[in-house]
Amino acid sequence: MSFTRTLRAVGSAVAAGALLFSAAPTALADQNRDDQWPLKAFDAQSVWKESTGKGVTVAVIDDSVNGSHPDLKGNVLPGKNFVDGGRGDQKGTRDHGTGMASLIAGHGHGAGNSDGVMGLAPDAKILPVAVPGGGDDASGSSVGSWVRYAVDQGASVINISLNPYYVGEADKSALAYALEKDALVVVGAGNDGQSKISELASVPGVVSVGAVDKAGKVWSKSNSGSQLMLSAPGVEITSASATPGLYRVADGTSDSTAYVSAAAALLRSKFPNLSAGQIANRLVKSAGLPPGKEGLKLPDPHYGYGFIQPLKALTADIPAGPKNGPLKAPEAGPASNGGVPSAPGAGDDQASGQKDSGLGTGAIVGIAAGVLVVVAAVVVLVVVRQKKNGRNGPPPGGPGGGFGGPGFPQQPSPYQQQPGPYQQQPGVPGAFPPAPPTQPPGQ
Repeated sequence: MSFTRTLRAVGSAVAAGALLFSAAPTALADQNRDDQWPLKAFDAQSVWKESTGKGVTVAVIDDSVNGSHPDLKGNVLPGKNFVDGGRGDQKGTRDHGTGMASLIAGHGHGAGNSDGVMGLAPDAKILPVAVPGGGDDASGSSVGSWVRYAVDQGASVINISLNPYYVGEADKSALAYALEKDALVVVGAGNDGQSKISELASVPGVVSVGAVDKAGKVWSKSNSGSQLMLSAPGVEITSASATPGLYRVADGTSDSTAYVSAAAALLRSKFPNLSAGQIANRLVKSAGLPPGKEGLKLPDPHYGYGFIQPLKALTADIPAGPKNGPLKAPEAGPASNGGVPSAPGAGDDQASGQKDSGLGTGAIVGIAAGVLVVVAAVVVLVVVRQKKNGRNGPPPGGPGGGFGGPGFPQQPSPYQQQPGPYQQQPGVPGAFPPAPPTQPPGQ
């Protein structure tokens, strides 16, 4: 499954002839800014009164990011290029990484920063992690090393708008490591229109993201599945090209992922004491659904818990909840400790080289013989009592005995699924479209 994008470069000559909103110099906006419909849908001006993402580092595992781009200059850290070992903030031959970074932390340029692309978290910092193939054909065998690097460099949000061919145990281990270190990993669901989200987005502990359009409806090529958690704008999205003066328009869950990462950065800035799972919890509980979809059972395979509403996530009264929130705990096993096998047990004398200092062989044989005599005596006693008592019937539980067998009441399992706490909350301004009201319980 490829995350290949449909691109349309918009030159500066086109932007210069764009329609302007106002004659006031500080209020001017070029066509690229005007085309950023998600900012209007999110009511970005109100969002930025609550948070701009300041103090938060978002890792962008993708192509290299052009840190000299006018819309990003000053917001991009050196990072690392896993292709040549150099820095990740240098202009490359591809646009995808710069585009994702601009949706997260672009600040525009020109008078009043009214030109170019504005990100949803314009004061966040981008940690570029440039990888082979970028957003189209990244090798899954190295995802783990990229994630671990991002975590160790202090990224509290990790954006992965790519779809590796393969996800191994080392990669899953790294994603578990990210959650352990309180980094929120956001991954695109895929652009194949399949009823199965990408393998990377299916790993426990990550936030998987699908794409919706301007009306809040699911994009036809957005992958779906029971593990999908959230959705976000991913249709006709304008972002920065790696070449200054050029911009791109694309459809895809890559863009949706970038917007969710940006929303997470806003929340991590405003609520620094919340864990990664509790940040995901705020995104989930503030999510919305389009008109006509109010009755969906959540999470829905196409919407997850709904499309993000950053303003509501920032302002609604939402309890912190458990540390992991809606994030599923990573699977136990070799992946949890980086694939390193456990140390031999203390009782493994051959592995430990310890000498047996316990009972000798003769003592053990004597004890075993004594135990056999006692067992034989007990068997004889039981047989005699059964003959005396006649028909006592089978032991509790019927044939085979034990809990749950015939003749014994079934015991309730302590692991029954509990009612989900991540239900849609009442809407506030900033939804796209306005979130429908939540029905009272029982309706």
